[in-house]
Amino acid sequence: MSEREIGRVVTTARPSPGFIGEGHTAVAVIDPDEFERNDPFIVLMDDRIDLAPGRQAGGAHPHGGFETVTFVVEGELRDRDEGTLETGDVLWMTAGSGVIHNENVVPLGKSRILQLWLTLPHDARWAAPRFEKIARDTAPLRGEDGAEARVYSGSSGSVRAKAHNYVPVTLVDLRLQPGACFDQELPDSHNGLVYVLDGSVSVGAQRTRLAVGQVGWLADPPSNTSHQSSVRIIAGTEGARVVLYAGERQGVPIVMHGPFVAENRADLMRLSRLYLEGKMPRISELDLTHAGATNG
Repeated sequence: MSEREIGRVVTTARPSPGFIGEGHTAVAVIDPDEFERNDPFIVLMDDRIDLAPGRQAGGAHPHGGFETVTFVVEGELRDRDEGTLETGDVLWMTAGSGVIHNENVVPLGKSRILQLWLTLPHDARWAAPRFEKIARDTAPLRGEDGAEARVYSGSSGSVRAKAHNYVPVTLVDLRLQPGACFDQELPDSHNGLVYVLDGSVSVGAQRTRLAVGQVGWLADPPSNTSHQSSVRIIAGTEGARVVLYAGERQGVPIVMHGPFVAENRADLMRLSRLYLEGKMPRISELDLTHAGATNG
């Protein structure tokens, strides 16, 4: 099995003022303008929120044509319709044909959230909207010497998550003791990144070093392999916490306008009309028992 190396390293900017206003800063981890090489990942924001008690984090807004994956790194958020998200929980929402969500979100103290925008396959671009909460304690845990990997999507070693995805995605929250080594297998066809939340790591045979706030994008594996490759992550002297995202490239160009993603301008206009005419359903109106997706 070949070993994946880091192809490029991105050092994120310092947190800047976020859209909520005072008490909200954000770091852009993935730039939507680079979707062609980041496919299937559109946007990743690292939001840090510290609002006055009871203050809402924004209001109701629409999405369409993609999925959001919200990972609560720290803290707790309460939504009237989507429920309470605690530290380590993930909310996987398919916007698909269009939906209005976050109608009443209130952070319960200081919080940090990673929100990913993930493209949908061409055939599922307009899938029915839905959402699925993955509570931290229900996500399977892979334990190795000095390593603890919580798997929210995809698989790691013998551990496999039960998330229902349209795009095959691996999402692993990895905590490493000082000097610990961890190997993650991935299909060769998957694009991927390692984002360092705490400490530092070295990745691959070339031992590319990544520190807090840096993103290591995986290089393509060598050709003529077994179609599976492995990423080796080794913690620095202080240990580390990283989040690994990997997913199947979709190879479909996208266009964006605000909260909408499509493959052409006509569909962007159609989504805008649906929203302006009040024809998009709200999360509170959905059948929450419907899983609706196909890939694990």
